Amino acid sequence: MQNTANPATNQMNHSKRGEWFGAGTVWSGREVFPAAIRRSQEWLSDCRSERALTSNLMERVCDLSNLERACRHVISNGGSPGVDGMTVGLLGEWFNCYWGELQESLRTSRYGPSPVRGARIPKPCGGYRQQGIPTVKDRLVQQALHQVLSPRYEVIFSARSYGFRPGRSAHDALKQAAEYVSSGRCHVVDIDLAKFFDEVNHDRLLWLLGTRIGDKRVLRLIGLYLKSGLMAGGLSSQRSKGTPQGGPLSPLLSNIVLDELDKELERRRHSFVRYADDLQVFINSEAAGHRVLSSLVGYIERKLRLKVNHSKSGVRECPDVNYLGYRLLRGGKFGLSADSERRFKDKVREITRRNRGISFERVLKELNRFLVGWLNYFYLCQMKKKLLHLMSWIRRKLRCYRLKQCKRAIGMARFLMKLGVPRSRSWTTAASRKDWWRKSDTYAAHEGRNLKWFAEIG
Repeated sequence: MQNTANPATNQMNHSKRGEWFGAGTVWSGREVFPAAIRRSQEWLSDCRSERALTSNLMERVCDLSNLERACRHVISNGGSPGVDGMTVGLLGEWFNCYWGELQESLRTSRYGPSPVRGARIPKPCGGYRQQGIPTVKDRLVQQALHQVLSPRYEVIFSARSYGFRPGRSAHDALKQAAEYVSSGRCHVVDIDLAKFFDEVNHDRLLWLLGTRIGDKRVLRLIGLYLKSGLMAGGLSSQRSKGTPQGGPLSPLLSNIVLDELDKELERRRHSFVRYADDLQVFINSEAAGHRVLSSLVGYIERKLRLKVNHSKSGVRECPDVNYLGYRLLRGGKFGLSADSERRFKDKVREITRRNRGISFERVLKELNRFLVGWLNYFYLCQMKKKLLHLMSWIRRKLRCYRLKQCKRAIGMARFLMKLGVPRSRSWTTAASRKDWWRKSDTYAAHEGRNLKWFAEIG
C-alpha cells in the first residue's frame, strides 16, 4: 500500500531516525546503510564476547595470588585507617589468618563493605573536596578488583586519555597538547566538570559495567561499594550518586564513565586531551570553539548526566589556559601558570615560617624535598629567569629564618663574625632596628651567607 502520510510527518520521522542512528546514517528509500549501525553491531558483538569471557570473573578476583598482590600494594601505599581503626600495619597479619574466609565470602556474595570515613581535603583554589577513606580490608578487595578489571579496560580506553592509567602521566598529556598547539590549533575549549566524582550516576555506571562484565557477583560488589555510606561526625549517610574518592577502584570507574565521552570526541574527529576529569579540546578558531563547546556541554549534561561548571568552562587562547599547572604557550612551549607560582610561594612561606620553632637543618630538609618534587613536575617549563628570581627569594627567606634563630644582637654578631664578616659590619647589622626581613637583605647577611655557604649546608 502506498504511504499517504503527511510529508511534514515523514520529514520529522526521517530527522528523528537520523538522530537515533547518528550523523553517519545514509538513507535509500526504506533501507538504512548507516556507518553508525555498523559500529553499533561491532560494539554489541564485542560486548557479548567480553561478557562470555568474564562470566566467572570473581574467581580471578579472589584468586590467592591476586589477593596477596593486592595486600602488598595496599601496605606499600600506606594511608590512614578507616572506620574500624585497623591500620595498614595490621593488614598483613589479618590477611594471613583470614584469607580463606575472605575468599569464601567473595565467592558466595556474602562480603559487604564497611562505610567509608569522610575527610575534607582543602582545594588549592579554595573550598574543600570530599574524600572517603575505606577500611584497609575494603581497600584490599578494591585493589584486587582493580588488578583484574584494569587490563580488560585498558585495551579499549582512548589513546588520548592520560589520567590514572599505567605508563601514562601528566607530562604525556602536556606533550600531546603541545603537539596540537604547534600544529596551529591555538584555541582551547576548556570544559570543567562540576564535582565530577560526586555526580557520577550509579545506574548509568552499573549499566556500562554490565555491558562488558558477565559475572553478576562482581557487579553486585561494585554496586555495594558505590552505595556504601559516608561516615562523618558519627553519622553515616547513604550515597545515591558519585564514586567515593580515596579507594583504589575509584580512578578506574571514573575512566570507564568518561571513556564514553572520549569515544564521542573521537567519532567527531576532535583533537583533545583528557587527564582524569580535566578535558581540553583544541580548535583552529574561536567561532568553531563556541560551537564545539555548546555541543559538548549538551552531550555531557543530557547523555552522560554529569554537570558542567559553566563559570569555569569556555573558549580561550592557549596562553590564557592553566592546564595541569602549566601555561600553554604558542609554538608548543610551556610556561609556569600564575596559580602554580602562587601555590609554590605559599608552600615555601609555610615551610620557612619564622615562628615554627624547629631547627634550621629540618627546615632545609623539608624545603629540599619539596623543591625536588616541584622541579621534577615542572621541568617542561621555559622559566630560567623566573627560577633565578625564585631561588634568590628562597635564599633570602632562609637567611631571615637563620637570623631570627640568633634572637639577640650579640648572638647575631657572633654568628656573622664566625662566617667571616668583619666585626664592624657584623655589629652594624646586629644592632640595627630594622625588622628581620630587612636585616636578611643587608650587605653583611649576603657576605656571610653567600652562594658558597648555601652550597655547603646543602
